[in-house]
Amino acid sequence: MERREYYVLTLFPEMIQQTLSHSIMGRAQKEGIISVDAINIRDFTLNKQKHVDDYPYGGGAGMVMQGQPIYDAYQSIAQQTEGARVIYMTPQGRPFTQRVAEELSKEEKLVFLCGHYEGVDERVIEEIVTDEISLGDFVLTGGELAAITIIDAVSRLVPGVLGKEESFADESFSDGLLEYPQYTRPPVFLGREVPEVLLSGHHGKVDQWRREQSLLRTAKKRPELLEKAELSKKDIRFLQERGIWSHKASQQDPKI
Repeated sequence: MERREYYVLTLFPEMIQQTLSHSIMGRAQKEGIISVDAINIRDFTLNKQKHVDDYPYGGGAGMVMQGQPIYDAYQSIAQQTEGARVIYMTPQGRPFTQRVAEELSKEEKLVFLCGHYEGVDERVIEEIVTDEISLGDFVLTGGELAAITIIDAVSRLVPGVLGKEESFADESFSDGLLEYPQYTRPPVFLGREVPEVLLSGHHGKVDQWRREQSLLRTAKKRPELLEKAELSKKDIRFLQERGIWSHKASQQDPKI
């Protein structure tokens, strides 16, 4: 059985542990498929007040997290995480996508650094961080929510975390497209009927309908994704027949 280990350097270990103790992530931990160790940076301060921040050199608003407690917190796990990638959650980092999640899911161990205040002393970033990752062009009060999000997205790609591999094979972004619409019982709800093809029992037609709906939904909601999606010649022909595939895009070779 494959196993993944996550180490989170944080000021709020309870936030990490409690949030990831439920649902699929909680079950995966109980089964030993993943483990989450939250290291409290504040435990490594050298002052009686347990301060982990100070005023920025050069002036300016806000406070900056000191390098010493972060570095010492990292050193406390350095032996068991030797060679592991250390991810700093920051708006300045590489955008997090499903492709990045797939990349990180292959790592046996990951370390996350959660910043606060106006940021982290640059020197400790230069010393221990290997990757800077952002959830998007916005700012959170701390890196914990971002780290939790990435751990969740990465873990569900680890064999055994979800019930079946096909549970995530057709999800949004797995092939660069948004997922098709989903329906369950009853067959009529609020006067709306489930598409007849889904009740036909014809797997080939169901697969075709789902693919076409995925293409249409992506074109409507996230058209920029079509430029990089894995499209077959049949997909492009379907889009062209509906006037969706642009002239510019049609000049490109489909990704088969």
